[in-house]
Amino acid sequence: MAVTDYHRPVQLHGVARHQREQRDLEEIWRSEPGVLGWLSTVDHKEYGKRYIVTAFAFLLLGGIEALVMRIQLAGPNKSLLTPEQYNQLFSMHGLTMIFLYAQPVLSGFSVFLFPLILGTRDMAFPRLNAFSYWIYLLSGLFIYAGFAIGYGPNDGWFNYVPYALKQYNPGPNMDFYALGMILFGISSTAGATNFVVTFLRARAPGMSINRIPILAWGTLTTSFGILFSVPAVSLAFFLLWTDRQFETHFFDQAGRGQPLLWQHLFWIFAHPWVYVVVLPAMGIVSDALPIFCRRPLVGYTVVVLATVATMVMGFGVWLHHMFATGIPYLALSFFSAASFVITVPSAVAVFAWIATIWTGRPVVSTAFLFFAGFIITFVIGGVSGVMTAAAPSDQQLTDTYFVVAHIHYVLIGINVLAVMGGIHVWFPKMTGRLLDERLGRWCFWTTFAGFNIAFLPMHWTGLAGMPRRIYTYPDGFGWGAVNLVTTIGAFILALGILLLLVNVIVSRSRGAVAGPDPWGGPTLEWSVPSPPPSYDFEVMPAVASRHPLWEEHLDEASGSSSIGRGLCLADGKEMLTTTALDAEPDAIMKMPEDSIAPLLTALAATAIGAATLLHSWGIVAIGGAVLLLLLLYWLWPRRSLGQIAEARHV
Repeated sequence: MAVTDYHRPVQLHGVARHQREQRDLEEIWRSEPGVLGWLSTVDHKEYGKRYIVTAFAFLLLGGIEALVMRIQLAGPNKSLLTPEQYNQLFSMHGLTMIFLYAQPVLSGFSVFLFPLILGTRDMAFPRLNAFSYWIYLLSGLFIYAGFAIGYGPNDGWFNYVPYALKQYNPGPNMDFYALGMILFGISSTAGATNFVVTFLRARAPGMSINRIPILAWGTLTTSFGILFSVPAVSLAFFLLWTDRQFETHFFDQAGRGQPLLWQHLFWIFAHPWVYVVVLPAMGIVSDALPIFCRRPLVGYTVVVLATVATMVMGFGVWLHHMFATGIPYLALSFFSAASFVITVPSAVAVFAWIATIWTGRPVVSTAFLFFAGFIITFVIGGVSGVMTAAAPSDQQLTDTYFVVAHIHYVLIGINVLAVMGGIHVWFPKMTGRLLDERLGRWCFWTTFAGFNIAFLPMHWTGLAGMPRRIYTYPDGFGWGAVNLVTTIGAFILALGILLLLVNVIVSRSRGAVAGPDPWGGPTLEWSVPSPPPSYDFEVMPAVASRHPLWEEHLDEASGSSSIGRGLCLADGKEMLTTTALDAEPDAIMKMPEDSIAPLLTALAATAIGAATLLHSWGIVAIGGAVLLLLLLYWLWPRRSLGQIAEARHV
């Protein structure tokens, strides 16, 4: 068929024509079967699911590490672990949960859902999307390889100098961490760039800036946060590595370096990172909660503004992590005030969720329960954060278990509950099967109860003076009973996670079959089959409102969205690009085919990191040359300019 037949607007009618278009698109977009096809695919849906599965694998590893520590701390004078073993366990637990689970699992949701909710066929850079996943996986395996041979990070996930310097920590432990985190930074930066470009240039026609789902806004703001914050910590880890290997003295006071420079560089990154692992979770709740309240989110515009404001202000409060370092009183006052102000946009989101529930007609499903639990956890974590925002109280609370409790409420509790609710919502879209509701309710109550039994008492042990990073404690301080309760809660929480895994595994093959829209959702992902075809949309949709599938009931659009009529785009892999603000059709973009190059490039980068760890500079040079050749292979055009020009005139 001529190219123009595929590019013109078509109405999906006629069984024969419909089936022919589906066959043509499936032939164009599907990945090859077999191992090679699995390794070389660039399908965003595959990588979204891989991100989620991999992140949950790291969650299980981090959870096992936490349970071993909780056994050690269940009572006074326990000797299950040596101090060095405990140091490695709590360091690996922290970095696993914060870096290898919390952000990648949200990236998995966004990678899977972004093209579907924006009404396009793939991410803007599919091969970069694949590379981002592979380098993330390899960075985690790189760090865990050190842990497996007894050289895991042993200075906490925050990695403070001078203890992280070679004279105090001579083994390769911190080198594994530093180089692994540089690799992880490459993954995060590549993924963030992809999200930004996809958000700006790959939306459905008519999806103007004020019609974009909140999940996409949350991912966009965190992507900008990553682009501005990750370079700081990547630089910090590189400088630390040069201090350890070449005695450059960036952080060594004896060499006129500045130990506090590490804390500045690290927290300039790490506090925005808090919002990186929170804002997309808030976006999941903001988009999914209205489905079960049977009404749009209250205050869409102010929630979007609050989302952006939270990330912007997040770059101005890093110093509250350093209130105990002797900084000037003026800086204390400024950053304390900023830390109070940043609670305002978070409160806006909380009131929007509560108003949505109050004014809606809630359907109390398992997903709704998880989102309600998320709101409760969000408020508790926010209140404890306000207490640490005040410099005088922070002086008393810093480095105690109160801070550990706060961190778990705002980083893990908020993230895990939103993610588990999101899995119940979008599992049917990913697999075509529904999760079991009865088992899901058991999962919620077990998880919610276990989480609060585990971490709420930590506030009390912190107020009672128990320091964090302590591997054992003597009898007589009054900490034993509360720590035992915390340990019991940790095991109940682990049971809740296990129930989710059982539900997923069983429902994957035996769950009730889900149609395209089992919940009656309002956004574009619910207009395609479950699971979606390889090409996502048979024709490019055009939207006229924020809720294209609810327009008949809401009467919020001046026109009507077009889901079944639009450009077919079947002359090879093609996507429609639109303008950044108003989403007007701009161009037809040719998309890359599947390629093994992203995986090979990630392997080469990891090999360079391993050779650097071993000081094998010749292998580093060879690896650099191989990496350059792979990048050329990746970027080399597969068609000549003459072929491209000929195709344009067909």
